[in-house]
Amino acid sequence: MKNKLFSDFNPVLSKKWKQQIQFDLKGADYNDALIWESPEGIKTKPFYNSEEELNNFNYNTSASQFIILQNIFVYDVTKSNLRALETLNRGAESIRFTIENKDISIEDLMKNLPKENIEYYFNLTFLSVDYITNLNKYSENNNYQFNILIDPIGKLVLEGNWFLNLESDIENLNQINIFCCKSSIYQNAGANIVQQLAYILSHLNEYFNRVKTLKNPVVIEVSIGSNYFFEIAKLRALRILFSALAKEYNLPTECKIIATPTKRNKTLYDYNVNMLRTTTECMSAIIGGANAISNISYDSIYHKDNEFGDRISRNQLLVLKKESYFDVVNNPADGTYYIESLTDQLAEKSLILFKDIEANGGFLKQLYEGTIQRKINESAKKEQDLFDSGKEVLLGTNKYPNKNDNMKNDLELFPFVKTNPRKTLIIPIIEKRLAEKIEQDRLSQE
Repeated sequence: MKNKLFSDFNPVLSKKWKQQIQFDLKGADYNDALIWESPEGIKTKPFYNSEEELNNFNYNTSASQFIILQNIFVYDVTKSNLRALETLNRGAESIRFTIENKDISIEDLMKNLPKENIEYYFNLTFLSVDYITNLNKYSENNNYQFNILIDPIGKLVLEGNWFLNLESDIENLNQINIFCCKSSIYQNAGANIVQQLAYILSHLNEYFNRVKTLKNPVVIEVSIGSNYFFEIAKLRALRILFSALAKEYNLPTECKIIATPTKRNKTLYDYNVNMLRTTTECMSAIIGGANAISNISYDSIYHKDNEFGDRISRNQLLVLKKESYFDVVNNPADGTYYIESLTDQLAEKSLILFKDIEANGGFLKQLYEGTIQRKINESAKKEQDLFDSGKEVLLGTNKYPNKNDNMKNDLELFPFVKTNPRKTLIIPIIEKRLAEKIEQDRLSQE
């Protein structure tokens, strides 16, 4: 029997909804009471319906098939290998190795690691054509699936310098035909969502203009903030924008997105609340269509990597995947009027900003001039002012703090912005958490 649940009811037009809402407001102004404007300048309405003009973009994502990604920093090869094996046996589905040393043996690192249906990511902090060539050869000869994460522009953004210089770095990329976009810094430094998307697009466009061919799909690393629906829409808008840009260069229009919860809203005090924050951020990443999700530990601000923190962060994703039915439905955001409307608006506003950046010389030129840094600082200050005034809330920090909570003796890592005076080509973009000043004041009084 055909389900007539919806056809049995006449549609209610937006005009009728507004009339009823205005009546219920008892004279209060509709726009003042119910319209909220985001930091991106998007005015969100109290309801959305079928009258919305929605895009027909095919996202081609599978939310149910998101991959649980575990980060491993490689210092001791034997320990890192054992940790990877143990992590995969405990529910991780992919590994991202961070390697800082060209002497690290890939043979020893990959010893006995499984090959089938598992992708390995190699986050390199150096640019070596020989090392990357060997990685690719090892992958082909041993039937592994490797993804090389190398981003000279990302290094410039984060540290203020190239690996060598622009010409040499691009020449090396052209030899290996691989690059990625490490864009988490934009969110963690305080850029709003429109800025994040536009900067990712401009960041990639610099490569598309210079790198002749691509060997693999482009990997984009992003950070996910706490604005739940906006973050879902952000990832969807990113796919639309990437597809449009890649099409202009006759490149494959698919990309791989690795999502990680933001650091910006994480707190030192009442740190267990960080688990709640990362859970909703991971949910946004799943519904938004991230290919892989790497959660961060609730204690990552002040603790070194530890087995317990890793287990909790991994289990958060396992609970979402295995117990919360996030592995059942693909693209659950499709057709949701609110999210689709947000997606369209974010994509449109980001495209306008991207075109403005390109019209004024491009991303690298604006980095050298300090324009990108200034814009991010302006956005970050607005958010910081909201937090300092109590309008943006972090529970346990600027609202309902536990005055008996002491952290001074638990710090294994320095949890605040680090200053490292050195000669740089540009002013680096600096990550900063919202709660740092409050936390520094509290630590000084313990």
